[in-house]
Amino acid sequence: MTTPPDHGKRRKTRAEPPGQVPIIAVYKVHVTTGDMCLAGTNDHVFVTLVGTNGESERTELDNYGLDFCSDQTSTYTVNTHPMGHLLLIKLEKAQYLFLPENQWFCSKIVVETPEGEALLFPCHRWLTRGEVLELRGAKGLSPSHTSVLDFSLGIFIIAEVKLKGLFGSEESWESLESMKNTLTFKTSSTAEYLAEHWKDDAFYGYQFLNGVHPSMIRNCPHLPSNFPVTEEMVQPFLETGTSLKQEIQKGNIFLCDYKSLEGLPTRVVEGKSLPLTAALCLLYLDTAGTLKPIAIQLGQEPSEKCPIFVPSDPELDWLLVKIFVKNADSVIHQIISHLMKTHLLAEVFAVATMRHFPDVHPLYKVGPADVYSIQSQNQTLCFRRGALHIFALGENKLVMRHLAETTYSSLCLPDNIAERGLQNIPNFYYRDDGLKLWTAINSFVRAMLGLYYPTDDEVSGDVELQRWIQDIFTKGFLGNSSSGMPESFITVEAVVKFVTMVIFTTSAQHAAVNSGQFDYYSWFPNSPLQLRKAPPTTKGLVTMDTILETLPNIGDTVAFIISSLVLYKKYMDSVVLGSYPEERFCEPAAKRIIENFQKELSSIEERIITRNASLDVPYCYLQPSEIENSVSI
Repeated sequence: MTTPPDHGKRRKTRAEPPGQVPIIAVYKVHVTTGDMCLAGTNDHVFVTLVGTNGESERTELDNYGLDFCSDQTSTYTVNTHPMGHLLLIKLEKAQYLFLPENQWFCSKIVVETPEGEALLFPCHRWLTRGEVLELRGAKGLSPSHTSVLDFSLGIFIIAEVKLKGLFGSEESWESLESMKNTLTFKTSSTAEYLAEHWKDDAFYGYQFLNGVHPSMIRNCPHLPSNFPVTEEMVQPFLETGTSLKQEIQKGNIFLCDYKSLEGLPTRVVEGKSLPLTAALCLLYLDTAGTLKPIAIQLGQEPSEKCPIFVPSDPELDWLLVKIFVKNADSVIHQIISHLMKTHLLAEVFAVATMRHFPDVHPLYKVGPADVYSIQSQNQTLCFRRGALHIFALGENKLVMRHLAETTYSSLCLPDNIAERGLQNIPNFYYRDDGLKLWTAINSFVRAMLGLYYPTDDEVSGDVELQRWIQDIFTKGFLGNSSSGMPESFITVEAVVKFVTMVIFTTSAQHAAVNSGQFDYYSWFPNSPLQLRKAPPTTKGLVTMDTILETLPNIGDTVAFIISSLVLYKKYMDSVVLGSYPEERFCEPAAKRIIENFQKELSSIEERIITRNASLDVPYCYLQPSEIENSVSI
């Protein structure tokens, strides 16, 4: 292949001082072309590496013989100065001789650095002439394992806890400091921040909005009759000149109510049932936008043995009751918000899709038809068994309670936010980012389905579509008409909303409740999945020994830390939201709609990155580049 003249300006490396021999670094670039028909190209392909130490020269990828054939991975060499930390790569395609345009589908690029690290740059898109495509890197991986999970950190942790004899230990931790010093593996910046600030009431409140479980909190227009908080109890924690009644009227009081845990059977250990508390937690939003807990009751029935705790109670009392609330929150998060409302719903959608739609049906192509791979099913089954053991919980009763109460509107983010009264609470990044994504997905679905369903008549007349929604209604929601789940489709708009919900649930919502697990569970006192002692019934008796005896033992602690790491890891060749690596669409109009969707996702990404730059704890879980297009783990 002959290199054409480069009429553009080449990017130069940093100038070397006179007489000094430049340091050459060799980067190996592994390029994979898609396996669909006509995915390859005869055009020239150029790459530019961009790192913390500058850019490489624009380098043509050219080996002897044919390059960029369908379903082929080829290796090329880029000689340049040391790039430092590799940030992104620029990919370009230019005309070869006088041949007409033929697009190229690049699946992925893996760059091996001189230090032996391999970095994945997912692409999964078509490239045309004159286009400069910037690919951001995923996490490091072994060159020979680019299609498996990155368990490197998990393996490191497992090795560490084995060497220290922690697996299976039934001993209690000697102190919180010993826990921190024993588990010395590298964590995320968010996990490190949490380990230092988990006791702070302000950060405690923040987690109900932007932690790994933003689905529980709701506005409190009136106090529940079984939560008799008085003005006198909480007045010291409100701003001067106001009252609890006034703050409720202003919409500044919020509630987390874990009543669905009431009376559930739990695992018996050493002859005793492990505690699981149906707690209530009242929170206050001050004029500075800070959300803090102001009252906690560790049970649904107030009594002398079930008092209301407040921040002015002894410090360790308040810390322990907050731990009990987070234990309840963790159980609902893992079993309901994560497992049931993303994994199991994804299974319902996918099975119905495979059962009723041929692969040429527009909804098979638009939605994540492969949303629930066999591998993901197996992982979910393992997760369910392991999680239930850790939670010490009777699965069916809790899932059935929540399934009976699950509504269609609760699965649609705009409706969900409105029903919980959270439209105006500040610094709610899950809501802000989620609504942007919902709008983008909705616009994409409306445009795409408009190609195939121009009128409502096409919807009502699509027998496969009607069987699909009926299957979801009867098998997934057990025919519960009170759920508001559609039993049939009459209008295009109804299909658009439902498909938007399906895509959002299996992509963005799963990311919101999955991707932060290691960040918020690796420091286990913050979100313990099981506790060993009953909740306190009398104030003033809690000691640090009480807390350590209540927290999980050493063996259970390290077991779930490793599990949370595994569950939050992504496939290194995962497909991000908005990408269609398989050639599902041949219509030019459909391809343009996908391109517009990807552009809107890129715009959302940029806005999130800009916002996060000013935050102590960035909220990254709904950055489009971090969201897989379906549930995969």
